[in-house]
Amino acid sequence: MSRVCELTGKGPMTGNNVSHANNKTRRRFLPNLNDVTLQSETLGRGVKLRISAAALRSVDHRGGLDAFLAKAKDVELSDRALKVKKEIAKAQAATA
Repeated sequence: MSRVCELTGKGPMTGNNVSHANNKTRRRFLPNLNDVTLQSETLGRGVKLRISAAALRSVDHRGGLDAFLAKAKDVELSDRALKVKKEIAKAQAATA
């Protein structure tokens, strides 16, 4: 399982551990990923995703999963999230 957020594409970064003696060794900064179930109002069901804590705050800020996916770029989304986005768009088009 890769350490990449399914909604924002945020992944590991690299940097240095710096000791008191100013020795530098390489290290990885991993994103804060959580397994969550987000509710979709359009689909009427929950969607399980592995997203970062920052993405979870962004979803809440934009007003839910449906609103977040509507504005999200397809390049940043994972295959699973892209599939959910297309299902939501199809369901919204059917009701309109």
